[in-house]
Amino acid sequence: MEFLNLGLLVFEAIAYFSVMVTLLHFRHRIGLGVFLTALGVMHFMETYLAAVFYVQLPFGMVSPGSSVFFAGKLMVILMLYLEEDAATVRQPIYGLFFGNLLTVGIAWFLQFHATVEVTPGRGADISFLREMGWLMVWGTTLLYLDSLGIILLYEKLGGLLQRWVVLRFMISGLVILTFDQVGFYSALHIFVDAPAAVFWGGWKAKMLAVCIYSALFAVYQFKVRRQSWMIGKRAIGDVFNDLTFRERYNDLLARTGRDMLTGVFDRSRMELEGPQMVRNGLASDNALTVVLIDADHFKEVNDHFGHLEGDGVLKAVASQLAGALRSPDRLFRFGGEEFVVLAPRTDHAEGLLFSDRLRAQVEKNVSNPAGQPITISCGVATLGDDGVNLNALLASADARLYHAKRSGRNCVVGRAGKVVAA
Repeated sequence: MEFLNLGLLVFEAIAYFSVMVTLLHFRHRIGLGVFLTALGVMHFMETYLAAVFYVQLPFGMVSPGSSVFFAGKLMVILMLYLEEDAATVRQPIYGLFFGNLLTVGIAWFLQFHATVEVTPGRGADISFLREMGWLMVWGTTLLYLDSLGIILLYEKLGGLLQRWVVLRFMISGLVILTFDQVGFYSALHIFVDAPAAVFWGGWKAKMLAVCIYSALFAVYQFKVRRQSWMIGKRAIGDVFNDLTFRERYNDLLARTGRDMLTGVFDRSRMELEGPQMVRNGLASDNALTVVLIDADHFKEVNDHFGHLEGDGVLKAVASQLAGALRSPDRLFRFGGEEFVVLAPRTDHAEGLLFSDRLRAQVEKNVSNPAGQPITISCGVATLGDDGVNLNALLASADARLYHAKRSGRNCVVGRAGKVVAA
């Protein structure tokens, strides 16, 4: 029976998270209100289950209300923050908090009514409603603190685990839900005299739930999107406003310095960010590779098919390059049919392999109006031996790009004239 309960708990976690993430993912089609409403209406049931509904698992007594649904709600709120911004996240939290205060107020006021029993033995239990209301208020207060904590911890971990988004997601959940279990069990112990076994069983179940949710989040990230934000220290009292301001500032910054035709960053943005990326690489003793890319025979595309078709080919090349980048890489249009990729934490050997993947991606997926494949040539230079500033790296990469052109095009040339060809 214990293992049956465990299987059911895992199924409930997968089902809850899958449904909520689906509503979140399609929020622009069905409306964000559908997701927020689904998130909110579960709160009374979560609290009720956490107060009275427990099952026996191999590692202790557990309530699905707390370990599956409340834990899932917190992880979904973190995902809402990643998909939207802090201004959106605070809406369901404030709504739940004030709604539960209203529930407590109504329960207190209703006790002055003289009630009748429509069915014998099934009268209104006002004391239970009042007790549940205070548990809901305490649970929502914890949810508010948990939401602040999990967002700030997730962002703080970004300094150490910037590329490990799923790991940050999981660690944040493990830490904050441990805090939550301590806080909510304290209320359960006061209101319903819950034994210590409830604390340990619930904590273990929440840790299991976080692992399940993190695995599902990894699937979502791998299939849909990968994004991270960098947030500095914020005063707790104004954290939502500050987070939102920072996100909108970053969004505005991300929209500037864009090439109008291809949508990738332009040369002016490269001249702004490139030197800082080089300085960061030198300061942290991390590799940085520069890839200078040129579309082969692009003038012939314009001459034979016209500039409009040429623009379409150029946009397709940029799209394929952008789609093949890793999260820290930056793509810029250098001018004409030339592009530059700056790849942090990438040494020369890795840069050659990475550049050849870019070359193969373009050759496979881009063609001219006649159906002939479009190819690119790449020159690769790496911070250190090839230069210690951006201009020196670009000069080395440019010389190797010229070598690639002379070597028959559709190839990658690195240090010492090493050619990676198709």
